[in-house]
Amino acid sequence: MFAASDTQALGVLMAARALDLRVPEDVSVVGYDDLEIAAYLDLTTVHQPLFESGYRAASLLLACLEGQEVERRVWLPLSLRVRGTTVGWGS
Repeated sequence: MFAASDTQALGVLMAARALDLRVPEDVSVVGYDDLEIAAYLDLTTVHQPLFESGYRAASLLLACLEGQEVERRVWLPLSLRVRGTTVGWGS
């Protein structure tokens, strides 16, 4: 199961527990964001540079407000942090 955020992945983990599903044996769970709680939960997640993302967004907004032409797409590096909620991905 791939969740759109680590917060949603936490909900998936809770639902799996309620259904007596074992993670990762019965279902693998992957989140997105790599919030601090992800490491605590041993959640496999996609790491995105949240601080850099916010900084870039604010910079682009300020530039737009000043009437500057800005790049509409900004690509930031992502990486997979493999932890205990998945099997078969480097574990």
